[in-house]
Amino acid sequence: MKMNVIVKTLIVGGVCVASMACQSKKSAETAVVVEEKPKVTTEVVNLQDVEQQSTFTGNVEGFAVNNITPQQPRRIARLLVDVGDHVRAGQKLAEMENSALAQAKAQYDNNKANFERADELYKFGGESKANWESMKTAYEVSKLTYENMLENTSLISPISGLVTARNYDVGDMVVASPIFVVQQINPVKIYINVSESLYSYIKKGMSVDVELDAIPEKKFEGKVSRITPLIDPQTRTFEVELTVANGKEEIKPGMYARATMSYGSRKNVVVPDRAVVKMMGSGDRFIYVLKADGTVSYQKVELGRRMNDKYEILSGIADGDEVVTSGQVALKDGIAVERVNE
Repeated sequence: MKMNVIVKTLIVGGVCVASMACQSKKSAETAVVVEEKPKVTTEVVNLQDVEQQSTFTGNVEGFAVNNITPQQPRRIARLLVDVGDHVRAGQKLAEMENSALAQAKAQYDNNKANFERADELYKFGGESKANWESMKTAYEVSKLTYENMLENTSLISPISGLVTARNYDVGDMVVASPIFVVQQINPVKIYINVSESLYSYIKKGMSVDVELDAIPEKKFEGKVSRITPLIDPQTRTFEVELTVANGKEEIKPGMYARATMSYGSRKNVVVPDRAVVKMMGSGDRFIYVLKADGTVSYQKVELGRRMNDKYEILSGIADGDEVVTSGQVALKDGIAVERVNE
């Protein structure tokens, strides 16, 4: 009797276990897994007039640069200016030692006096022509000798400008380097290298906006003053000279400059910068475009100008395309998405 009870219990227990397993299996078969679509925001983009600009960099240079140095090696007797001084054309900057100068001056003065006396006598027949010509020659030779020595002794600035370098002290023997460098800094020049693709757009006389790191609060206006007619085969660029007025002499040689040039406008699609995705490991840029069927397409694009928080698109996106502006992390090409624009 006791054994029968045990058997019945096991049978009932088995039935219960089997019943639970069947119910669990039925529930698993009837369960439906719903995969949530990635949520994105989008924006319809259009063609816009985009002003064409390019920015180039260069260093400021003096409009004219003059190296002040004697014609022959000489020792410095006096320095009359220093770095940072403004000088005018014709101003004496330095004097060089020359022991023969005094003797040359005395010889010149003596020959000059003799010739002037002989010239007066010759006018009235009191001096022979041969003697007059001899004294005239001696006077002219001594004058030239003295002037050459004087020129090599007193160093004169040929231009007005700023002394930007001094390489010697009083008593030094000048051999190779100039004593002073004088630069004309009103106006100044900036040289930039421009892509050959822009050659037909750059014109002599066109205006250029110039910004300087050293003077960040101010913009200067420059002009294209020279265009080199040759393209560098290595860099595929050509050199352009810019001239910038510098009446207050705020701009100094050596300053780092950014020159922005505008050359017309063209119609291109403009997109928010947050729509542009950079591919890891490459310089390629992509944009997800929402299609009519609710899926997204991964489009490679070519960027043009950046304008604050927007990009000009040169290729890859069409007028009227709806581009994804957020949620790109969860996306891949062809995936269905849910638009959640406000």
